[in-house]
Amino acid sequence: MDEMIPAWVEGRLTPVEKLTVHQQGLRHKAVSVFVLDGDRVLIQQRAFGKYHTPGLWANTCCTHPLWGEDDAACAARRLHEELGITGLTLQAAGTVEYRAEVGGGMVEHEVVALFRATAGPDLPLALNPDEVRAARWVDLGALQAEIAATPEVFTPWLRIYLAEHASQIFGT
Repeated sequence: MDEMIPAWVEGRLTPVEKLTVHQQGLRHKAVSVFVLDGDRVLIQQRAFGKYHTPGLWANTCCTHPLWGEDDAACAARRLHEELGITGLTLQAAGTVEYRAEVGGGMVEHEVVALFRATAGPDLPLALNPDEVRAARWVDLGALQAEIAATPEVFTPWLRIYLAEHASQIFGT
């Protein structure tokens, strides 16, 4: 059985299987984390085995809270599960909503709790190959230039975050 995540069905929050949520384009809860080192952000390349947007570059960590799971606890859990990151202080950065096609007839319609954390360039990583193919630090300005030059190698949500919500996320 797929993971049960919080989605709005007939106006109320209900547990729905994650794959079903994406296939039907249901509005659902999500979390996104941005780990920062000054003007640099840690980004990840999604594993090729992911069922949508495989191999594309995304923010540090993005996921869906399980039914009944606190957003901050979810963010900390997935940082550890995907990248082996522990011990960072997560700071809430507000909420955004977006809708984007992610391929294969699937849609992400997310209400996203944003988090940021500060770390140094020597932050130890232990990538989970089922989730993450690679990770790298990149200057925010350079990332914006890369997205402008080759948007197809970045997830729709990362493009939306930087185009529409950069000041909220990065405080710029």
